[in-house]
Amino acid sequence: MKVSLFKENIKIALGSIKGQLLRTILTVVIIGIGIMALVGILSGVSALENTISSDFSSMGANTFNIQRYEFNTQRQSSRERQKINPVITYRNVKDFQDSYDFPFTKTSVSFIGTRAAEIKTEAKKTDPEVRILGANEHFLENSGLEVEGGRGFNVFDVTNNNAVCVIGSDLVKALFKDVNPVGQTISVRGSKFKVIGHLKEKGATFGNNQDLRVILPIQKARSIFTNPFINYSLSIKVDKKDMLEGAQDDAILTFRNVRGLNPVEKNDFGLERSEDLINRISNISSYLYWAAWIISIVTIFGSTIALMNIMLVSVSERTREIGVRKALGAKRKTIATQFFIETVVIGQLGALLGIILGIFIGWLLASVFDLKFSTPWFAMFWGVTIAFIVAVVSGVYPATKAAKLDPIESLRYE
Repeated sequence: MKVSLFKENIKIALGSIKGQLLRTILTVVIIGIGIMALVGILSGVSALENTISSDFSSMGANTFNIQRYEFNTQRQSSRERQKINPVITYRNVKDFQDSYDFPFTKTSVSFIGTRAAEIKTEAKKTDPEVRILGANEHFLENSGLEVEGGRGFNVFDVTNNNAVCVIGSDLVKALFKDVNPVGQTISVRGSKFKVIGHLKEKGATFGNNQDLRVILPIQKARSIFTNPFINYSLSIKVDKKDMLEGAQDDAILTFRNVRGLNPVEKNDFGLERSEDLINRISNISSYLYWAAWIISIVTIFGSTIALMNIMLVSVSERTREIGVRKALGAKRKTIATQFFIETVVIGQLGALLGIILGIFIGWLLASVFDLKFSTPWFAMFWGVTIAFIVAVVSGVYPATKAAKLDPIESLRYE
């Protein structure tokens, strides 16, 4: 009996929703906007976090870099002069390699020759948008790059200045679509290089294509790119993670000696671990998550008031209907349940609309900024939950008011 009564209440509630279609649509849209803000921002932040974290985590937690500046150079007041660190020169990195002998470490040296090179074969050429790097034999391993075909550099390629190269996956597609690239020859600024390997696809971050690049042995690259102000990068990988702290301390001391700093001078270079970068990104993401919740809560608060007002108007307009139902024997609980079901259904329709729009916005942001989109299950769960809470909060008072109406007064209502 109770089940059939509940089913009848659902039918009546759905019929009432259909009878007030325009009002229902407006309410659903209002709730949907609040849920959309939550799901959209959370999915966008999640895509950003996934992309950056995966890029840095590929380097490994036991890798650290010596570079010109710290990752998060602190802002100074307008009265203070921003400290400008000197570039890391080839002489610096060469002296560091000669002096740094901490056990179980591998040091990679690299520099960017240009970000706008044109690569040619006998039959094809690329647009001038290819990045050229010079690197030693440890660069691929320390950077978390994997060779898909062929091989990477070995010590003989670097020491003998062999005219060889490793190329990114996008260059394989552009220049060697139907041909095995290994063993083919490309031209970089008029110099010929034999392709010995090609990398697995890495993707793009913020429009920076990681697969459109050519890596050359460092001395061959230096013979092509002779700018005296080129900034070099050092990356040190420690095979035993428990020795990481000692390796870092020794690297700082060694590089300070290379720079000729006295004991009271501050470092004029930066040291960063990939693990530290990931932690900082997580901290930044937490602020974005809080922003998403604040924006959503404000919007959802408005949705709650709108839904409650609409249900109160519905109670007033259907006063006579409520009186008839009570006169025919409907109990207070039955009347309250009917209005409560209406509110919950409207709330969940709003949640569905908000989730669809929010996922679309998150996917759009990921597509525009080349981020790694993943289905925001967490945000979707909270979207449905919040919509239900909104419906409960908004529906309790109107449902109670409807249930307490006097049947005789209701029948007299015009």
